[in-house]
Amino acid sequence: MTDTTSRVALVVDWRLWLMRLLALAGLGVSGYLTWTHVTNRAIACGGSQDCDIVQQSAYSAVLGIPVALLGMLAYVTLLALLFLRGRPPEAWDAYIPLAVFGISLIGVLYSAYLTYLEIYVIYAICRWCVSSAVIITAIFLLSLPDLRSGADLP
Repeated sequence: MTDTTSRVALVVDWRLWLMRLLALAGLGVSGYLTWTHVTNRAIACGGSQDCDIVQQSAYSAVLGIPVALLGMLAYVTLLALLFLRGRPPEAWDAYIPLAVFGISLIGVLYSAYLTYLEIYVIYAICRWCVSSAVIITAIFLLSLPDLRSGADLP
């Protein structure tokens, strides 16, 4: 392995691990929000009630499914895909970057919509929701080089 190849592998490796950590953090955030929604508990929001206002709004569920649960499912899927990367079946390996990109793009767009609702319709900002939006945006941005360069992640 040449020095350049090992540097490229190291750069790719830190991005993969960072995406995994971010997906795990997103799972924690969305899991907490799902738990508070399902158990009807108050959200720890640093003395503000904005998180509860957002959680109790008409926009906190889609067809009766909590938005936080949809986020949790997205983060679980992303985490699974990111850990499958470089492992059998090899036929799937080429599609994993595209799937990560697609799921995170949908997450970014939906988070932007929800943030719009928080600011202009609900008039309350949920810090947990914003943190999830930042996390999914970071995963999206980190997924872009895989599409552009066709990099092989370990």
